[in-house]
Amino acid sequence: MDVSTNSSSPGAQVLATEFSYPSVDPGIPALDVDALLAAHQELIDRIKLCFGMDRPSFEQTILPLLRRYATYVHLLPCTADNYFNEPGGLLRIGLETAFFALQGTDAHIFSGRATITERRHLEPRWRLATFIGGLCCELHRPLSHVIVTDEAGNEWSPYLRPLTGWLRHHQIKRYFLKWRPNAVESRSLGLFALPHVVSAENLQDLATGNTQIVPHLLAAVASIPIYRDHNVLESLVRRALALVIDRFLLASAERYGKPQLGSHLERYLVDALRRLAASNHGWTPNAEKSRVWYGPDGMFMVWPGSADDIRKLLEADQLPGIPKAPETILEVLLTAGVLTAQEDGKATWLIHPPGNKAALEAVKVSAAAILFAESDKLPEAFANPLLTPPALAADAAAVAPAISTKPAPQPLPSTDESAKGSSRKRPRATPPPPISPAPEAPSPQHPQQLALLDPPPATPTDEAPAPMPITPRPDEPQQARLLAPLRLPVTLRDALAAIVATLSGPEADWAAKPTDDGLFVPLAALTARKVAPPAAMRSLGEVGMLAEPSPISRDFQGQEVVGVLIDKRHVIDLPCQQKEAG
Repeated sequence: MDVSTNSSSPGAQVLATEFSYPSVDPGIPALDVDALLAAHQELIDRIKLCFGMDRPSFEQTILPLLRRYATYVHLLPCTADNYFNEPGGLLRIGLETAFFALQGTDAHIFSGRATITERRHLEPRWRLATFIGGLCCELHRPLSHVIVTDEAGNEWSPYLRPLTGWLRHHQIKRYFLKWRPNAVESRSLGLFALPHVVSAENLQDLATGNTQIVPHLLAAVASIPIYRDHNVLESLVRRALALVIDRFLLASAERYGKPQLGSHLERYLVDALRRLAASNHGWTPNAEKSRVWYGPDGMFMVWPGSADDIRKLLEADQLPGIPKAPETILEVLLTAGVLTAQEDGKATWLIHPPGNKAALEAVKVSAAAILFAESDKLPEAFANPLLTPPALAADAAAVAPAISTKPAPQPLPSTDESAKGSSRKRPRATPPPPISPAPEAPSPQHPQQLALLDPPPATPTDEAPAPMPITPRPDEPQQARLLAPLRLPVTLRDALAAIVATLSGPEADWAAKPTDDGLFVPLAALTARKVAPPAAMRSLGEVGMLAEPSPISRDFQGQEVVGVLIDKRHVIDLPCQQKEAG
């Protein structure tokens, strides 16, 4: 029986045309705008019903906004590996957030102080502005997170033109994405892309008869607070965006497994911290029974009481998906770098505020400006450290001057009665009789003089002398230690510390291999300690601990394995370093 493959068969032809090794990025097709919106026609129909417009009015007012937004974002994903990470995700999240924000306007009155006639003219503009705010809430991502190129590597300039216009101008059939490493979320960049979606005529129509709608819209897009005024529009957009992301993550958990923890919660938690610090009297720094304590050793928040305040505030905002457990809130803030853990990886600290008899459990804020970003001046810090118990701090303050200076011995008073009488009658202006100079202070080179002044306490002759402190031998090997930045996740820090600790045992039990340029850690060692290698690579790269940005292959215990190379600056006293020192 002939089992040779027939190259002329349809299956072989398909395999030859569609499969290649190694696999390559297929890119994203350059579809037209009508095809993009047709995939979301059901949601667009719901938006029309929510506006309560007839078809001609909707096509004249709202549909051009949707077309301009789809022209700008095309089929870009919203994130690289998180929510709405599929092609077209940025378009979908904009449409859904705009729809739910528009629905939220039915329960709010924007122009409460205006007359009924004024509100009748302004309410439609407020609803349209809220819809635009939701549509453009993630418009900053093409400017800060992703790079779009064609097959030749030519990049799209998102500041200059929409993506669809760039594709049409250069006749590009497919485009490719590159995600920026360690991209910082700068929501204010959305203001530079806003003119590509909202025309000047739209802004002028929103600004007719008022001076509040456009500033509130721009503040919502840029996520900038408006002082002395509550931005209802921004609150509706923020709540709608949290709802949309939470719905997506729940659906992803049902279909694809557990979603990434805390991926979108940092902004809400940090915003809650700032609002509590600005408006809650219980968060006044260094006040009695305060949640916030500020000293020379940093700013601390009493935990878990602060977590309860955060949860209650965000629940009052009706934000879905907000964690309720203080442990979850703590993990999200630690991962985001808002809070700092101890060197041993413990997340909480013990502080000793003045007036408290017992120590308080607290978390340490990475920078005081995180809580008081809206204030021109930071609060005044305590003089004494908060991490030191008050008794020890007082003893140290009392012992320091006593050790540095000793009072000079005073001369003995005279026993002459006549001298006493004359001293009583002498006026105050008359200088006292001459006093013989004080004996010279003993020098440290003369221990016998010190013994005369400060004799040591007597000890029984049968008591053994105190043992001398044992100092380590110079040739004694030191244990290898991990020096990881505090922003590194606690689980990854513990796993790396356990791997480094194996270097103190027999070489056959080592979980990593010391090299001249760092520490080679096999990916299997991370997996064995319940750490996902992709997440570990991303976290190590963000804190700058990698000597090589991508996984490498090295010989380890007689086998060629794949692993990561930790920079030698972050691991001290490696066996190879001790040999060089010796």
